[in-house]
This record gives sequence, C-alpha cells and structure tokens, in this order.
Amino acid sequence: MRTNLDRRHFLGLAGLGAGAAALTACGGPSTAGPGTAVESAAVDFTNVKPAASFDFWTNHPGKSQDVEKAIISKFQAKFPDIKVNLVTAGANYEEIAQKFQTSQAAKTGLPGLVVLSDVWWFRYFSNGSIIPIDNLVKHLDIQLDDFQKSLVDDYKYDNQQWALPYGRSTPLFYYNKDHFKAAGLPDRAPATWQEFAEWAPKLKASSGAQYAYIYPALAGYAGWTLQNNLWGWGGNWSKDWEITCDSDKSVAALQWAQDSIYKDGWAGVSSKEAADDFAAGITSATISSTGSLLGVLKAAKFNVGVGFLPGGPEATTGVCPTGGAGLGIPSGISKEEQLAAATFLKFMTEPDNTAAFSAATGYMPTRLSADMSAVLAATPQIKTAMDQLAVTRVQDNARVFLPGADQEMAKAAAKILTQQGDVKATMTELKKTLEGIYTKDVKPKLKG
Repeated sequence: MRTNLDRRHFLGLAGLGAGAAALTACGGPSTAGPGTAVESAAVDFTNVKPAASFDFWTNHPGKSQDVEKAIISKFQAKFPDIKVNLVTAGANYEEIAQKFQTSQAAKTGLPGLVVLSDVWWFRYFSNGSIIPIDNLVKHLDIQLDDFQKSLVDDYKYDNQQWALPYGRSTPLFYYNKDHFKAAGLPDRAPATWQEFAEWAPKLKASSGAQYAYIYPALAGYAGWTLQNNLWGWGGNWSKDWEITCDSDKSVAALQWAQDSIYKDGWAGVSSKEAADDFAAGITSATISSTGSLLGVLKAAKFNVGVGFLPGGPEATTGVCPTGGAGLGIPSGISKEEQLAAATFLKFMTEPDNTAAFSAATGYMPTRLSADMSAVLAATPQIKTAMDQLAVTRVQDNARVFLPGADQEMAKAAAKILTQQGDVKATMTELKKTLEGIYTKDVKPKLKG
C-alpha cells in the first residue's frame, strides 16, 4: 500500500536517518534570498485587485486543448474582468520547462500560471521560481480538503503548498482482450510479471502481433514506469536520498526486463509512444499513462482491457507510482497577476471542471466531490485508474527531485534495453552520475 507519510513528512525525513524526530529539525531546501519563496509567502492579497489578463502556459497534457478552451470560456463568462491567454508553451513537459527556465533567466515574458511536471516542480521550488500558494488558498477559500489527498500532497514541502494537481495520472496496464481470449488467457491484467512471462509465449504464438509486450518509450518514461519493475523486485532508484539503482534487487529487475527482449524474445521497446503502438495492434500489452486511455479507446479496433500494474517476486501491491503535472504560479510576476492566476486556478480545479477534464483526457479527477457518474458510464475503464490510486506509492527521490535525473535514467535504460549493455555496470555508472547531481545541485539547498 501507499506509504502513510505524506509528501511533507516523506521529504522532511529523507536522507536524515534519524526517524520522525528529525521532522522538526529539517523541513526542506532553504529558499531565503531576494524574490524567493520565503519572501513571497508573506504577501497579503487582501486589498489586491486581480490583473486584467495573464498567460496560462500549457502543453495541453492528454490532448486537452479543447477542454482547456472550454473551461476558459466558462471562466471568462463568470470573470469578464480577467482575460486568460492560453499559450501552447511546448509539446511536452520538457519543452514547457525549458521555456519557463529561459523566461525566468531573462526575467521577462513570464506566465501567470504554468504547467509543471512531477520531475520539474521541485527545482522551481528550490530556485525560488514559484510561490507557495497558501495565502492565495486562504484568500480565495480553495477547499484543499476536497482534493484527492495523495495528489495534492505531492506538492507539499517545507510545510507549504506549492501547486495544485492538474493532469495527474498513474501508469495503467493496457491489454488487448481479443489477443488474450485467442491465447486462452484470463480477461485481466497479470498479478505479477512472472505470470505475464508465462502468458507471453502464448500471446506471441496466437496473436499475430509483433510483441506480447512493449516497454514505453524511454525518453520521459523510463524513470517513471520502470519504478514498477524495480519496486516489484524489492529495488528502487533510491531509498530516501541514498542512490540504490545498483543494488542486487534493482539490477535483478532490470536484468529480467533485458532478458524479456533479448533472451526470451517476447518484448520490445517503443520508439515513440507505446499507447499508439498498442492501439495499432503492434503489441498485445503495454504500460502507459491513464492520460492515454481515451485516445487508445478511440483509436483501437479491438476490445481494450486495463488493469493495475503487475507486481514482482517481492511485492505484488504498492508498485504503481503517481505522476503527471500540476499548476503553479511564478514568483517573478506582480501580485496582481498572481491573484488573477490563482482565481483561474481555483476555477480550473473546481469539481465540475476536474470532472470535465477527466472525461476529456482520462486523467485522474483531482477533487473528491467531482461527480464522475456520467464519465464512468461512458468510460468505465477510468474506474480502474481511480481504484489504483489507493495502492500508489510515492516516487523515488532520485527520479523526481534530482535535476536531470530522469534523462540520465532514460540513457541508462536505453543502454540496457536497446543496446543490451551490461546491467550492473550501467547501473553502477548511473549511481555515480545521480550521486553527483545530488551532491552538486540538491544537498547544498537542504536545510536541517
């Protein structure tokens, strides 16, 4: 099951080795200095008038541009004095992050509201690029207790709230029901990867598909989805701040993945988008984001099944990471713009709008009171993703808090899964790289 520690406590404990007593001694990165989060936290919005307009930077996660436009239109009808300029700031999380960093450095052209992914928001926080939204939450009466706790707590650090959940997802196990039936397999996701390994030859023999399973494209996905394999084998990228990607259990998990491709021959690696490969019938199964669900259901010409992620030899539950993106407010803009952006942020995340966003994309509804009955009637598969939230696990520190670590994990995964590189040697090299990132970019900012 998901750890009982929320994000605030999890990070406060990380790397200290002193147990719960350390919570009062170490709260997270120091952000003191001009224009940083500590200074911004003191802003009083009581007599502030919202700016007349602001830019909303998004990459339209889950092909959400149309629903974003619809929600903005509703907002403009309710708040005609605040104009929201919808800006396509990148094709993916990486591109929008690079654009935001460039604007931060230039101190010009900043948005009022920006999409920030699970692997980018922490560096914005540590660099003082975003503000804590606690005062805005209080001023606008945003009901944080009505948000899915596991999703909103991902943005809590240093006893403050730094963003609200937006396009939030977990990976899902997708499978071709027709292929499974033809192979004489149960109509469900496998309980473990070992069980799937028993099924794979039957699928390969009877389906006509190129692969029984295809690993997600490594760039942007390897660090995220391979946590499932690592955790199932009792390994991880890191344990708190200790880098453990080269542990025997982590190496065994990735060796198994490599063997499924080169030794057993039933798996492949997607070159671009595993969900598209699956919908095209190239593979009988894959793992992909819940945000891909509606697109898959629309594109596939077969019966689509979804299930929880498989476990491994050491853990059969609690092996699914959360993921996706939230919405944050930059520190380098006026408090009038910050208030205008927060007014829209509140509206964007209201129950009816989060239900509409979920219906259009397949992402998780972020509000507990969101009426999902119509959505589930049309797309019952979303219920599986919602149910899996109860057994999600906080992502490894190394993946979400070390700047650039996700790309390094992708490079290492490519050596193992596409170049048949030595697993132990590759993970040893990755450990050295990740420890270097921690020592240089993260450790100096941790206060305790």
